[in-house]
Amino acid sequence: MSASETVASAPPIAEPPRLLRASIRRFAWALGLVLLVLYFLIASDQWLSVANYTMLAAIAALSLNVLSGYAGQISLGIAFFMAVGAYIAVWLGGDPATTFFVNAQRVHALGLNLPFWIWVPAAGIGAALVGALIGPTALRLKGFYLGIVSLALIFIGQHIFFNAVLLTGGPSGRSFPSPTFGAFDFSQQNEILGIAVTKEQEYFLLILVVLVIFAIFVANVMRSRAGRAFQAVRDNETGAAIIGVNLFQAKMGAFIFSSFIAGVGGALFASYSGYTRPDYWGLLLSIQYVAAIIVGGIASVWGSILGAVFVFALPQILDVFTPPQSSTSAGLFGIAAGDLNAAIYGLLIVIFLLFEPFGVIGLIRRGQLLAQRLSHRAPKGGEPAKALPDSMPDSQFEVESSALSTGDGAQPFAG
Repeated sequence: MSASETVASAPPIAEPPRLLRASIRRFAWALGLVLLVLYFLIASDQWLSVANYTMLAAIAALSLNVLSGYAGQISLGIAFFMAVGAYIAVWLGGDPATTFFVNAQRVHALGLNLPFWIWVPAAGIGAALVGALIGPTALRLKGFYLGIVSLALIFIGQHIFFNAVLLTGGPSGRSFPSPTFGAFDFSQQNEILGIAVTKEQEYFLLILVVLVIFAIFVANVMRSRAGRAFQAVRDNETGAAIIGVNLFQAKMGAFIFSSFIAGVGGALFASYSGYTRPDYWGLLLSIQYVAAIIVGGIASVWGSILGAVFVFALPQILDVFTPPQSSTSAGLFGIAAGDLNAAIYGLLIVIFLLFEPFGVIGLIRRGQLLAQRLSHRAPKGGEPAKALPDSMPDSQFEVESSALSTGDGAQPFAG
């Protein structure tokens, strides 16, 4: 009996869940959890702030990856939907005692002072409803035309936000509410199980929980029928329509889902910042998120997180290690340190676009593939090693192994 026949006749071995399939993956998860706990316990407030802003950026990048990465719809309007979520949050949770000066007259800001557990989900739902209103018109277009329409949302939103003074505070901006649970206020130091935790540590736990929930939810949705419909539309709209995918439902589903995540991300960002002006939600912010998913990895949950780390955390880390006196004076090659950081940051983005279109997650997958080839290399004169399913990118494997590509048992997608 040959080796292959022996393997074929052997009883199937029950495999652990995919997340914990390989021992090295279990070790990586355990190591990551330990490092996360250590970071929470020993990091200073400055470094916790860097982590908090990075996780908030990861939530928004995740929303853009749903629409542009998985569904293939080009969008530059992510900042608009974040702003919608932020201003719905401040309307529902803001303090009505806040006042502004409009035309030399003191006026009260809009605010209902509702609790945290209402205005955070409401921010996502409100942004999703706005997405549902805009989607039917915007999604009639494709490619760059859709990108131009989404770009117009930024400028229309800026005009509205600058003039809705009672809600946004106008050009000067306004303060945003902090999450509260009874007497537990995230804007001040509190005690958890008898241990004093700072504001940064409290937000670290809150934002981490939200990010993990969205990451798991997006990953599961993309493995569902609806998620495969998104990817089918992205890969080939004609082919998707032929096998029964409702293109309109699939695009609208991705648009609304993405808007919901962006709204929640915007609300949490504004709450954590404490004070935001309308000009923050501009075109530059949208471009940064586009860069994040390109650098991190398109159509990948981990790519969204890694892209946020690269685009949003790296400049902050470089600023921390830059001597303050060098920020205005000439540094290396006569370039100011701040400008040098921006140049390095832009150069690395160009390098990724030219040499690794799948971003940081593509580099990791290349490393995994190389390691698997080395570990499964057949001895000299033996049978050639077989390729393993795990060596393929997740999204590619999921699409190619589905009925979309094989044609076996093709079922109409509900979208």
